[in-house]
Amino acid sequence: MHVVEAVLPLSNLIQYPRLAFIDAPTPLEHLTRLSDYLGRDIFMKRDDVMSMAMGGNKLRKLEFLAADALRQGADVLVTAGAIQSNHVRQTAAVAAKLGLKCVALLENPINTQAENYLGNGNRLLLKLMDCEVVMVDALATPDAQLAEQAMRLEAQGFRPYVIPIGGSNALGALGYVECAREIAQQSAGRVDFSAVVVASGSAGTQSGLAVGLEQLLPQTEVIGVTVSRKLADQQPKVEKLNHELAQLLALKVSAPVTLWDDYFAPQYGSPNEEGMAAVKLLARLEGIFLDPVYTGKAMAGLIDGIRQRRFCREGPILFVHTGGAPALFAYYPSA
Repeated sequence: MHVVEAVLPLSNLIQYPRLAFIDAPTPLEHLTRLSDYLGRDIFMKRDDVMSMAMGGNKLRKLEFLAADALRQGADVLVTAGAIQSNHVRQTAAVAAKLGLKCVALLENPINTQAENYLGNGNRLLLKLMDCEVVMVDALATPDAQLAEQAMRLEAQGFRPYVIPIGGSNALGALGYVECAREIAQQSAGRVDFSAVVVASGSAGTQSGLAVGLEQLLPQTEVIGVTVSRKLADQQPKVEKLNHELAQLLALKVSAPVTLWDDYFAPQYGSPNEEGMAAVKLLARLEGIFLDPVYTGKAMAGLIDGIRQRRFCREGPILFVHTGGAPALFAYYPSA
């Protein structure tokens, strides 16, 4: 696969090499039946319908990260996540596409022995792609654990490249600056989004959108619905990554970070009633599949935000669908 140059049409942007893994731009759809149901225009950015690896937001990040791995001569991609990690599934697919080995540290964050969770969904796909799995009790210090695994691989003669959880560093977040550019182009002269809503976990997707949209659509609020942390823990992660990304692009970022942390209970990886209601609603009204861990909870936040009038402006709302539908098969029937 050849490397192409990404030229992002934002002022003071630096060019970074990336690989072509997605069919960009991904669709931007008006969800007419959901809009009628909620009494407000809802649009969706369909980052779930990419042709590679059953889609998902991490592919945008991996375009930049994998290009850097090849530049450094790596032959192994090393990453980490939950047993049902969408990120690990997409990283394994990129490794397969590039002819690289993939090693993944996996944890069981909900401490379940349910057969579907342990062997179906994303975990089944990892097996099919021949990803080497290393089970750990917990990813308590993931950066250190990934570095240690990389050292083991180096001792075996490999050239590992570490991809952080979620692909969420400044380089990976460039993928969602690119997505912000797509949103601005697709909406120009068509719709003025009052807000963009996205699941916020490892923070790279929210940061890329926030930094990019501040330059392109400064009146549009970017709202991250947390899936694993309360505001006090998530906000510093997003702010730090915003700062690092702005430095990488020689930009000044001033927009405040907006996070809603009311919807991820009881914990990361555990479905809840509101999130599953949102999953069923989108399936019934639009034939679109969300997932129990990320997009279902984020959509629950959007729906409740409309009911509680939490949005700063009236007008259409854009929901960024970050993928994850394979996890439905891991959580059913418990979900």
